[in-house]
Amino acid sequence: MRIEVRLLLATVSALLLGLLIGPIILPALRRLKIRQTVREDGPATHLAKSGIPTMGGLIFLATTVAVAIVFVPADHRALAATWFWVVLGLGLIGFLDDYIKVVRRQSLGLRAREKLLGQLIVAVVFFGMLKYLNHSLDLIVPVWGWRLPLDWLYLPFVIIVIMAAGNGANLTDGVDGLLASCAIVSSLAYVFIGMVTGQEVIALLLAILVGALLAYLRFNWHPAAVFMGDVGSLAIGGALAGAAILTKTELLLIPIGVVYVIETLSLIIQVVYFRRTGGKRFFRMAPIHHHFELGGWSEVKVVAVWCLMSIIGGIVGLLLLPSMGL
Repeated sequence: MRIEVRLLLATVSALLLGLLIGPIILPALRRLKIRQTVREDGPATHLAKSGIPTMGGLIFLATTVAVAIVFVPADHRALAATWFWVVLGLGLIGFLDDYIKVVRRQSLGLRAREKLLGQLIVAVVFFGMLKYLNHSLDLIVPVWGWRLPLDWLYLPFVIIVIMAAGNGANLTDGVDGLLASCAIVSSLAYVFIGMVTGQEVIALLLAILVGALLAYLRFNWHPAAVFMGDVGSLAIGGALAGAAILTKTELLLIPIGVVYVIETLSLIIQVVYFRRTGGKRFFRMAPIHHHFELGGWSEVKVVAVWCLMSIIGGIVGLLLLPSMGL
């Protein structure tokens, strides 16, 4: 079967399966009273979201796993398992955080150091899997095409990429349909990168994720009937980090994931400015999508503008790809 046909069939299969799984998982989340808690200091329009089911990321994660089992060729399952390790590993950390906050009603969830420790373990094991696959430990710099042999320094680099992507995606998840929409654009970029670099399995996995996220958007589009929770947002960050590392395009994740970079930087700026000015705020609220909401933007407008930024970032990343000599 031609890879283009396999990609199309896998994407459509994920879309249809996700649309079937959604109505099964949603009532279960409602019965278990797995509900969103909304920050009182956030946009007033978000107060109505309190009580809406969360942990909906299980919809697209279950879909992605099920469809991948069918479509990934047997001789490429080691590579697929490596990608799934970082996706489901970060997803498990998010699941535990959601479970503690929502099911056990402990508002803080996992402590920051516990989350970081979990992400560190996922990244270190992922590095070990890369070594098993004889993955190159070089870092390729776009534009100049330089190959920097990092050797064991590649381990801390992998840790940084996974933590940055996971937490950046987590911060972006704050408006109906926002993270899922941007992740679809970012994932499509890696479908193309996977095809161009000969990593067809990565292209296939990301195509499946695109279909699953499209199905999830059916339930998460404004006004959302479910939120993905940390189980979904951290897993999305892991999916993009895994794809970037496995295709040797780690630095292209910066433009392709420009939205997650901006969201992270906005929070850093807010915290630093708040501490240095004795309590003043640089933005109305951080992450930055809430700043624009408090300025009068609708959720749909925020999603549209952020998606446009994702598209531009994706195009920039794809334009830089030939300079890497892959």
